[in-house]
Amino acid sequence: MTASHSSRSTALLTDHYELTMLASALRDGSAGRPCVFEVFARRLPDGRRYGVVGGIGRLLDAVREFRFTDAELEQLDRTGVVDERTLAWLANYRFSGDIDGYPEGELYFPGSPVLTVRASFAEGVLLETLTLSILNHDSAVASAAARMVTAANGRPMIEMGSRRAHEEAAIASARAAYLAGFTATSNLEAGRRYGIPTMGTSAHAFTLLHESEAAAFRSQVEALGPQTTLLVDTYDITEGIRTAVRVAGTELGAVRIDSGDLGVLARQARQQLDELGARNTRIVVSGDLDEYSIAALRAEPVDAYGVGTSVVTGSGAPTAGMVYKLVEVAGRPVAKRSSHKESRGGEKAALRRHKETGTAIEEVVYAAAGPQPALGEHDRPLRIPLVRAGQQVDEVPTLEQSRERLRAALVSVPWEGLKLSKGEPAIPVVFE
Repeated sequence: MTASHSSRSTALLTDHYELTMLASALRDGSAGRPCVFEVFARRLPDGRRYGVVGGIGRLLDAVREFRFTDAELEQLDRTGVVDERTLAWLANYRFSGDIDGYPEGELYFPGSPVLTVRASFAEGVLLETLTLSILNHDSAVASAAARMVTAANGRPMIEMGSRRAHEEAAIASARAAYLAGFTATSNLEAGRRYGIPTMGTSAHAFTLLHESEAAAFRSQVEALGPQTTLLVDTYDITEGIRTAVRVAGTELGAVRIDSGDLGVLARQARQQLDELGARNTRIVVSGDLDEYSIAALRAEPVDAYGVGTSVVTGSGAPTAGMVYKLVEVAGRPVAKRSSHKESRGGEKAALRRHKETGTAIEEVVYAAAGPQPALGEHDRPLRIPLVRAGQQVDEVPTLEQSRERLRAALVSVPWEGLKLSKGEPAIPVVFE
C-alpha cells in the first residue's frame, strides 16, 4: 500500500485492557469463539453533513506489522501485564481473519458499517485500539480537508501543518489531506512514504536573515528561479510586492501573503501586480485558514491556499468518534444497550442508492446474512474485501484511486449537503 520505509511492530500501539481481556478469554476457553466486530460512528461531529473514510491503507499496513517480537514480549513480561500462557499465545500471533470495509475516500454517515472484522475473539479484540486510533484520526482530517477542498472551488490547496502536530500524526495528516484533494504537502516524509507531491520555498526567517528584503528575494530567485513564490508580508506588503517584481521580473511565479485581512490584501496585491506588469503572477494566501475563511475568500483573486493547523486538527473535530463493537458471536447477534451508546447486533452490509442523475438519495444498511435489498441500476454496494485469511487482497484501491473515489462521491452529494451550515446528514441512513 505504501512506499517502503523502516517498519516496526505495531503490537503495543494498543491499550492494556485489550491484553487482559485476551488473558481472561484464554483462561475460560472463550478466546477462540468466532466473532464479528464492526467500526461505525454513532453521529457526525457537530455541524458536519458527511464524513470521509480515511486511513484504511495505513491500517492494513499496521495490521500486517502487528507482531509480538521478543522486544514486545519482554516488555509485557517485565511489567506483568499478562501471564505466561498469554505471552506464549502472543508470540505466535498472526491475524488470520477477514476484513471488509468502505474503501478510502468513501463517504460515511451515522451507523455506516465502515469496517468489519471477522476473526476469533482473541485475534479480533487485539486490533480494536489500533484500528480506532488510525481511522478516527485519518477520517477526521480527511473529512475536514474535503470541506476545505469544496470551499476552495478548484483552487490548489497545500497542506502545511506539520509543526502543529505530533511528528507521526503530521505524516498521516498529510496523507489524509491529499486523499481529500489537497494538491501537495510541505512534509518531506509524507512525500517519501506515500508519493505525495511536496512544495515549499521560504519563511519569514529567511527574509529577516538578510540585510534587506531585496537581498533575500534575490538570493531565493537565484537559487530557485523566477517562478518561485516570494513571501511578501515580512514588512510592508505593498513595498514587498514592488521589490519582488523588481528583483524577479514580471514573470515571478507567485507571491504569498501570510497575515492580515487576506481578502482585502489579495485584491490590493492583484491590482498592484497587474499595474507592475506581473499579470501572470499568482497569489497564495495562508495563515490560520479553515473551510469557513476559505469559503469567504472564494470571490477574491486568490490562486492557491496554504492550510496548517485547522486541517491537521480536523478543523475543530480532531476525532471522527468511531467505535469498534462486537456485534456477533458464533453466528449470534449481540448488541450493547447502554443509554446513548447503543449498537445494532449482527454483521451488516450497505449499499447507496442514487437517482438516474447520479445524486445519492439514501444509504441502506442491512443484515449481511439476510437477503440483499434489490440493487437498482444506479445503486452500488459500499463494502469491499480488504483482507482474506490474514492476507491483504490485491484489489485494495491505491491512494490515487481513493482520491478519485472521493471526488466522485462528493459530486453525488445533494447540493445542500455540501453547505458549511449545520443540518442533517447529507444522505439519510435506512436500516433494514
